[in-house]
Amino acid sequence: MISDFLASVYPWTKAFHVISVIAWMAGLFYLPRLFVYHVETVMPGSETDKLFQVMERKLLRLIMNPAMMATWIFGIALVFTPGIVDWSAVWPWTKTASVLAMTWFHHWLGYQRKDFVGGTNSGSGRTYRMMNEVPTVLMIVIVLSVIVKF
Repeated sequence: MISDFLASVYPWTKAFHVISVIAWMAGLFYLPRLFVYHVETVMPGSETDKLFQVMERKLLRLIMNPAMMATWIFGIALVFTPGIVDWSAVWPWTKTASVLAMTWFHHWLGYQRKDFVGGTNSGSGRTYRMMNEVPTVLMIVIVLSVIVKF
């Protein structure tokens, strides 16, 4: 039965979930910072602009997207592992809302990257600095939800 299998691989599922979350978070912290440097120091159409676009594309597509997908896959496996999530408690709901917000932020970053590629970026360094705090706040809520179970 699937629940027996999930219970038997629980430590592995949890380990791979944490690994993928760390990789995803690293990208969520770094990409907005790249946008700050990109918008504040690079002339559109320059060689440096093209270099930043390559760095941003590779970070998003080769690290962040796979890490986000792995985070979701292993997270859903944990949800279906018997005895792990008590949906009558508050913490799974705060974690779920925060993960959905983190996923929205990930996609927002993807749209911002496309604006840089299209030469239509309208975000300022200040905007990207402020948005760089979003994953930190969400991470705090997620960790407190899971560990403290508030």
